[in-house]
Amino acid sequence: MRMQRSPELTAVLGLITCICVFHTTTAIDIPLEVLSHINIEQLPTITAQSPSSLIAFPFDESFPMTCEAKGNPEPEFRWTKNGQEFDPSLDPRLMKEENSGTFVIPNNGNLTEYQGTYRCYVSNKLGTAISKEIEFIVPHVPKFPKETLDPVVVEEGQPFTLKCNPPKGIPPLQIYWMTINLQHIEQDERVSMGLNGDLYFSHAVEKDSRRDYCCFAAFPRIRTIVQKTAMSVIVQTKKSDMSPESANAILERKPSLLTPSTATSETQLVKGEDLKLECIAEGFPTPQVEWVKIGHQLPIKAKVENHGKLLLVPRVEQEDSGKYMCKAKNGLGEAVHYFTLKVEEPPEWVIEPESQLSMIGSDVLIKCSASGTPQPTITWRVNGELLQGAPAPNRKVFDDTIVLRNAKASDSAVYQCEASNKHGTLLSNANIMIMNLSPMILTKEGEDYSAVEGNGVMMHCNVFSSPPSTITWSKDDSSESVEGPRLTIHDNGSLEIYSVEKDDTGQYTCLAKNTEGSSAVDAMLYVKDPTRIVVAQEDLQILIGTTAQLSCLAEYDKSFSNDFELLWEKDDMKIALNNTENSRYFVEDGILQIINVSHRDQGVYTCVARTPVDRDTASALLMVLDVPDAPEYLVLSEHKSKSVKLKWIPGDDHNSSTTEFIIEYEESQWEPGNWKELLRVPGNHNSAVLKLHGHVDYRFRVSGLNAVGRGLPSEPTERYKTPPAAPDKNPENIKIEGHLPHEMDINWEPLLPIEHNGPGLEYKVSYRRQDVEEDWKEHMVKRHSFVVKNTPTFMPYEIKIQARNHQGWGPEPKIVTGYSGEDSFFWTCPQEVSSVPSAAPEDVAVEGLNSSVVKVSWTRVHKDKLHGHLGGYRINWWRLRSLVASKKSHGDKHTLTFPGDQSHATVPGLTPFSEYSLIVMTFNGRGNGPGSHPLNFKTPEGVPEKNPVFRVTDVQKHTVSLVWAPPLEPNGILTGYLLEYQLINDTEEVGPLQTVDISNPDTTKWNLRDLEPVSKYKFYLRSCTTVGCGPVVSEECTTTLETSEGLWKISEALNTSKTFHIIDGLDPGTEYTVRLIPNSWVDNSSIFEDVITTEFAGLASIHGGISTQGWFIGLMCAIALLTLIVLIACFVNRNKGGKYSVKEKEDLHPDVESQGMNDDTFCEYSDNDEKPLKGSQHSLSREIKAGDSGDSLVDYGDEDVQFNEDGSFIGEYAGRKEKRVSAEIKATIQTPA
Repeated sequence: MRMQRSPELTAVLGLITCICVFHTTTAIDIPLEVLSHINIEQLPTITAQSPSSLIAFPFDESFPMTCEAKGNPEPEFRWTKNGQEFDPSLDPRLMKEENSGTFVIPNNGNLTEYQGTYRCYVSNKLGTAISKEIEFIVPHVPKFPKETLDPVVVEEGQPFTLKCNPPKGIPPLQIYWMTINLQHIEQDERVSMGLNGDLYFSHAVEKDSRRDYCCFAAFPRIRTIVQKTAMSVIVQTKKSDMSPESANAILERKPSLLTPSTATSETQLVKGEDLKLECIAEGFPTPQVEWVKIGHQLPIKAKVENHGKLLLVPRVEQEDSGKYMCKAKNGLGEAVHYFTLKVEEPPEWVIEPESQLSMIGSDVLIKCSASGTPQPTITWRVNGELLQGAPAPNRKVFDDTIVLRNAKASDSAVYQCEASNKHGTLLSNANIMIMNLSPMILTKEGEDYSAVEGNGVMMHCNVFSSPPSTITWSKDDSSESVEGPRLTIHDNGSLEIYSVEKDDTGQYTCLAKNTEGSSAVDAMLYVKDPTRIVVAQEDLQILIGTTAQLSCLAEYDKSFSNDFELLWEKDDMKIALNNTENSRYFVEDGILQIINVSHRDQGVYTCVARTPVDRDTASALLMVLDVPDAPEYLVLSEHKSKSVKLKWIPGDDHNSSTTEFIIEYEESQWEPGNWKELLRVPGNHNSAVLKLHGHVDYRFRVSGLNAVGRGLPSEPTERYKTPPAAPDKNPENIKIEGHLPHEMDINWEPLLPIEHNGPGLEYKVSYRRQDVEEDWKEHMVKRHSFVVKNTPTFMPYEIKIQARNHQGWGPEPKIVTGYSGEDSFFWTCPQEVSSVPSAAPEDVAVEGLNSSVVKVSWTRVHKDKLHGHLGGYRINWWRLRSLVASKKSHGDKHTLTFPGDQSHATVPGLTPFSEYSLIVMTFNGRGNGPGSHPLNFKTPEGVPEKNPVFRVTDVQKHTVSLVWAPPLEPNGILTGYLLEYQLINDTEEVGPLQTVDISNPDTTKWNLRDLEPVSKYKFYLRSCTTVGCGPVVSEECTTTLETSEGLWKISEALNTSKTFHIIDGLDPGTEYTVRLIPNSWVDNSSIFEDVITTEFAGLASIHGGISTQGWFIGLMCAIALLTLIVLIACFVNRNKGGKYSVKEKEDLHPDVESQGMNDDTFCEYSDNDEKPLKGSQHSLSREIKAGDSGDSLVDYGDEDVQFNEDGSFIGEYAGRKEKRVSAEIKATIQTPA
């Protein structure tokens, strides 16, 4: 800190008192920092004093008269009592405290001698301060005088008043009228108590006669209740010799006022008090009282009490002044009274004198003014003395202002201003300090301030000086004062910067100057990044008993790494994390975990991210979900013989709305203790009418259901027993069966015990033949079955079953139809017996819906041909052949069953572009009927299946070779392939899709050129027909960096009957790899592989021909042996599975129950006339099924073929089944040795 001090300051400091730079309304305190440097004298200042009224309640132990003060030098205390000097230290009974003006009056003995008005004076050599007047009141115990009261004798119908005249005591006073047995006297429009405590009767009645009217006066502040001597009232009734008409008659009279007794009255109140005006009238009939304010509406806050006799206006204001009128009236007249209300006010400060600091030689103005009604009187004192007793030549008084001209240090004093009227007194002390002092900065040197970017900051510069100092702030040793729209220097010297920026970081200097010198202090400002919650928890719903996780992630200035806190609050209360075994709260990495969530965990959770300079919060509502609480207060109402209304109050739904209420019942006779569901009602209902059965002793309970689950049931209701009644229903689910040809078995579900509705349940079974005029035949049974004997075979009957108990019959039953027993033997010819249907559906037709679904329709079989109950229809179908390959071959049989009486059905799941055959049949309980004539139909073309094989076979720098196999099911005539490819390179962006349209369906390989080297490509292939293209199959590969020296070359397909193949066009002196592979090659496997080297030109004669080489002879022998094995296997299988004559009949009339389709066998013979001249599509992925053989004479070229008589042939049949062999050659350049 840097401070300059004038030489004259030291001499002045001993004579001046504590002051502040700024004017305040209270005494001026010398800051401790100043006192630590210099000794400054202070005027006395009262810091504590007793209230203006101190009551000596008898139950208090002592009564302190408080007067505390401070000053320098230490102030002295003195007291006055009733304007006379009073020294508490002279009275040994009073307790005096050291260094204090307070003394204590103990509550032992007579306190009356201490009653009076006290005032405390606090003085030192600089001046005197005085306290308010303190009145010490010693209340006496209030008592009613002992007196003998004569009875009050009153004639019936006349008014009278019972006087209370309560004793005086400490307010508030409360009056009660009761009997000697402490029973309140009933008050109404006729009898009421006035504000003075008297009890008024507007007219006497006979029941008013009693001898124990007691007035009780209660003084709650002194905890005292006193009782007046009981009073007796005698009401004299009319004489008995009067006529009966007038014996009990009370003469009517117009009203008159019992209180107030005059026509007008005036009331004065102090502002803030309650206005109470009363008018109590006598008369007969009892008068009614009305209230008005003359020329105005009654105040809004006005209330009428005591049966209209009391007008109460709480906390009156000046605007409540005016004239009020009460009017008491009955049918005979009225009486009025006028009240004039004046509202006065105690003194209130308009200008309260202020303690102030002024420099030597200045003019000092002390102002004091107050308002009130009546106008307060202002009294001035200086150091406790009236101004007249302490004259000063430079002091003048002008109305409400004191002026000190050319003030000197010796003019420092305490001035008192007292404002008083009849309603109260105000006293204010003002410390007037006259002194000069150079600036003393009380703020510490080198204070560090941290502020958050975007927020404000306040840097302090607390200066003590006289006259007031001029404060300036500068930054970073600059001589220029800081200024700008974001900066403000306050009157107390503090510098406030709004919306702090990073550039505001730096060192700031506060400079204080006045006429006596200057002083400066430095401060450092650091601007920090704001604390922000970047990931806040959203509102969360959690299931009770589970673990809740609330996330919170915050960013903050890294300089606060050791001071940053992340706290959690629940409902604005900090969550204590004690990390004990019993704790359910855990915080890790900003995530608050609440273990085993319960209902008390529901609330608002706030994440607080806090640094020393700022904080950020984020709140989320945690809602705990649970099943509904059990409903409460179940009540049964509207009791009827077969219904009752149940009401309940729903329980808490725990944040998941109740969707349903489940009402259960329990009965005591059949299954006691077993609760069963009776009814469900929507969740927004809280009552239901329950339909009941007769003769059942019920009780009910209710449970709620919400999205979480079903809640606990309520407590059960009381029991409710319904009277017996006739059955409400008849048996259901009646079944009529004919197990024997001439019997009819009737069975039904019996009524549940609870459905009996009373004792003595039995059933009446009625039956008759349908469409025959005959009477009902009836039987009474107690069981739930009945057998009708001697019935015609399979004839329709009408049956009905009705329930009955001792109370009567059930409702009229419904009629059901059934059939008697079916035939045991249905004769179709003398040798054949059957009970199945005897006819097949006719007019079978097929309508194609799409390539794989057809609609089959037929004509129903007549019921006479069913020989029993119709079970339904069955459709059997099988695939004859694919329309791509003309050879017929039975596929697996498929069956669909359609119950009931149908005339059409849909058959799905067919293979497109195929020929099918189907039959339709009906069935009953005995089995299937005959099938219809087989119907052949064809399905249209569809899209092909996906290709079973799609491979990359050779990858070079700019080229890729692809091979594939045709689809297993082309579902039509292949028109070609759609090949697509694109560059992918494992990035988010892919290259454009390139398309190659391959129109030749026989193509099974393709070379793609002009590709990027070392790039990843994806290839897509789809097979196409005229209908469209099938599903896609894909493959990926990456091109190489360099091109390989050798390329594989593939020869044409070789016939398996050949034993050698000549490869020409080879380069002399070159090494080649030769592979022998099957035509359906789908991987790198081969039948044979070897490496050969061609000879140089001119050396052929040395090595001889290739046919003389041992390796070539071995190769050819292996091929010949393999071919021979295949031919033998095919020939044996052909002879074993030759053509048989029964096959044609099976094709036309297959056994629909047990016949399975013949499995195709290897090299199976087929006489299909539609054999193609060439085989079906070549496949790279499979061996074509034997049943799909596409062999023809053309395939064998010039081979010698011999035929047997049945059309089969013998010779070199290799059973190729599309297994033509190719030779694959890969050349590698070899330099001569």
